[in-house]
Parts: sequence; structure tokens; C-alpha cells
Amino acid sequence: MMRKKLFLAGLCTVSLICLTTGCASESNIGADVETTTQASTTEDNDTATDTDDISNTEPEVITESKENNEAGGHVIEADGTTEEYSNVNIEKTGDSEGDEADFYGENSAVFATNGATLTLSDLNVHTNGTHANGIFSYGEGTTVNISDSTIETEGNCSGGIMTTGGGTMNAENLTIHTTGRSSAAIRSDRGGGTVNVSGGSYSTDGTGSPAIYSTADITVSDAELTSTASEGIVVEGKNSVTLNNVTLNADNNQINSDKSNTYKAVMIYQSMSGDAAEGKASFTMKGGSLTNENGDVFFVNNTVADITLSGAAITNNGDGAFLRAEAAGWGNEGSNGGHVNMYATDQEINGDIVVDDISTLNLYLSGNSSFNGAINTDGAKGSVYVELKDGSAWTLTGDSYIGSLSCEAGSINLNGYKLYVDGKEYTEGSSSTGQAYEIKVQSSGGDKQAPPDGDKPEGMEDGDTPPEPPEGMENPPEKPSEDKKQPPEKPSGDMEQPPEKPSR
Repeated sequence: MMRKKLFLAGLCTVSLICLTTGCASESNIGADVETTTQASTTEDNDTATDTDDISNTEPEVITESKENNEAGGHVIEADGTTEEYSNVNIEKTGDSEGDEADFYGENSAVFATNGATLTLSDLNVHTNGTHANGIFSYGEGTTVNISDSTIETEGNCSGGIMTTGGGTMNAENLTIHTTGRSSAAIRSDRGGGTVNVSGGSYSTDGTGSPAIYSTADITVSDAELTSTASEGIVVEGKNSVTLNNVTLNADNNQINSDKSNTYKAVMIYQSMSGDAAEGKASFTMKGGSLTNENGDVFFVNNTVADITLSGAAITNNGDGAFLRAEAAGWGNEGSNGGHVNMYATDQEINGDIVVDDISTLNLYLSGNSSFNGAINTDGAKGSVYVELKDGSAWTLTGDSYIGSLSCEAGSINLNGYKLYVDGKEYTEGSSSTGQAYEIKVQSSGGDKQAPPDGDKPEGMEDGDTPPEPPEGMENPPEKPSEDKKQPPEKPSGDMEQPPEKPSR
């Protein structure tokens, strides 16, 4: 493995050995010791003793600096090579635009491509330009490993860490702060990939800049995520976000698209822009906390989604719903609802649920979960199935209308309100056996559901606990064609960009 450092005069490659506080050239270390020892022969024994002490002293880490101000240029680039950098200050200015930057990494401060393996540590990265992402991993077989580093971006469309085309990004103990519009701290775009983040702090200030924007399979553990203007998390299309013991605070207080006029902490949707494959999206949260400061906690539109919650502390300080599944401006009118399987285990849910007439919800509560809220208080709308098992309970906070119910006797507290199941009033204290709705993934710009015809989702028997989401993630979409270096054509129709991306 060759370790490289950056110098103001250019890029200098040296052979290094790693010490406790840093790395230094073997040849330089030997020269320093030899020179000191020769000098000691002309002095007394005390001087020789001092020389021994000096020879055993570890050298200080010297931080180098490097900058690039060219439009489209990079400060560091690894193209099909294995490289390592540490203790470097990186400054990137210069602008870019559109697909070459968002999809292929043009103008990013640090860029890896063509199967490169790039290992980074103790970096201080600052960018101030349009489409100037911090660290970028592009293409299948490309891996970026980055740890103990700080990344700050100021321009619009400038994410902290960025992954596209099937690349891999492994990040540990980073501090990322972005201030521009459409500049997610943890960001992906067309072709997606795999992103693993552990520890650190990730915050955004700009409109349309969630802490995470996923067109990839992204897992974050033991970290802090904060958005001060945008959604906290956005998952687009057949992709996923998994949070393990994460603290998420989302304050979505600025609207970024005329496709939706609601605020939300977690948004799951399909934009039909061509940047994310159609299919089932996934959001999983185990432990940790989610605090929503404005609007809804979850919003699902124009896609099928699995939402899995287990022991997460979720607080809604906004005036919206806990879950809203309904049509918005994306997709084809009449078939662009949200279709959700929500699995809650040892989970407290507080807040109402809204499911419009072209949307679906299968709500599974198990492991002593509790739901304090109402569903469709204005009357029967979408297709809603509720299942309560293992001592789980539902306390109504308003009249509720659902299509199907499975519960044990005594698991529902009407709390003075009325519950209607398929148009019939539920009697408190009674048990019920119902059927879940089958949710089918369509490929026509909308996802449609079948009515409850006695069949549970595939592989389930009556009374069974719904299957756990599979371990591991689905394969990411294929990367864009390398020979053409152009993104696939977008489908016809209404193609406004998703909320994390500016209009092109």
C-alpha cells in the first residue's frame, strides 16, 4: 500500500511507515537519527544521552494543504488505483452544472472512480462552488473509506459524501455540515450504490437538503442527523435507509417543490425522474430517536414502502400526522398514492394516520407496541388493515375508519370514540380476525393495491407475524453507460425533479 501526502507544490509520493501519531518517510527518519548521532560524537556523554531521547521521540504530524479552483476539477482523484491520504487540508472552489457533477463526480473535491480504493483519514475538506460535492465515489467496484474527518460545503447542489453508479462509501466519525440548497450531508444520485456510516454528526441548513437523500442502500449507526430547513430523510424509489441507534432531528420548514405542500421528517416517494429504479422502498429504524419539529413524521407518495420501527423514541412536535400516505404531484394522477407496510415492534406510536382513497396501509403492531391516535378521522378513505398482537394496544384519540382488523379481545380502547371496520361499528372488548391488503408493485408510475380477498401477503398464514425485512439490501440499480457518459433518457410526462435536487 502506498500512502500519499499532498504538498503545495504538487503531489509527492513517498513510502511511509505508520507511527502512533502519524506517518513519516523511512528514509527521512533514518537521516534524522544518523545526523543527530554524528553530532553527539563531538559532545560529552550527557549530549549522547539527549540524542538517545531524541531518536526515540515520535515525529509530529505535518498537515499539508492543497486546493483546486478549476471548474470541474478535483483536489484528489483516484482513477482505478489504490491510494491513501491523511492529515490534509483540502480547499475546492469552482462551479459545475447538471449531470456530469451529480451523476459522474465532476467538480467534487475528492473523487474515486473505475474500481479505485481510496482510504482517507483526518481530512479537513471545504468546498465553495456550485455542484462541488465533498467526497465522491462513482462506479461499481469503487470504494471510498473515510474516517475522522470534517467536511463543509457552502454552494448549492454540494453534498458532503456522495455515491452514484453502484459505488461504495464507508464513513466513520465524520463531521459534515452543508449550507447550500439541494445539498444533503449523506447524498446519492443515479445508479446508487452502498453507503455505510458509523458515528459522527451530519447536519444541513439549506432548502431541499435532507440529512440523507437516498437513491442507494444507506445504513447509518450511532450518529447524529440534523436538518434545519428540509426533510430529515428522503428515500426515492427502490432504495433504502436503515438507522441504528441514531439521533435524528428534522425541522422541515421550507417548501422546495410545488408537487407537495406538506412538511415532513421522513419522505418516501418515486419522482419518476429516472434517477431511482421503481420498486419497493425501505425505511428501518432500530432504537435511537426521531424528533419532528414541523408537519408529518412520515409521508409516502407514488411508491410502495416498508417502514420498520423497533424501540425508537419518536416525538412529533409538529401539527401533522404520524403517517400520511396519499397522492401528491409526482406520478400519474389516480395511481400515485402511497402504499405502506408498517411493522412496529416494541414501539410507541403517537399521532393520527391519514390514508387517502388511492392509498393503502397494513399496520402490524407486535411485541407490546402501543398506538395512541386515530385513522382517517374524516371518514372511510383508503384501504387500511390493522393487526394487534403480543399484548399490543390501540387507544383511539378520534373516530376512526379502517377496512380490516385483527385483534385480541381487550386490545382496543375506544376512549369514548367510535371505530368503524368495513363500515360496521366495532364493539369494545371484542376480538376480530381480518385480512391484510396485498400490495403490488407496479411499473407504470403508480403502485396499486388489491382488496382484501382473504389472502395475506405472500408467505403468511392467518395470525402469523409479518415477515421481517430481509437481511442485507437489494442489489443497486445498474450504473449509467460508461461509453456514452450520459444518463438514461427520462420517461415522458411530468418530470419535475425530486425535492433534494434543484430544477435542471
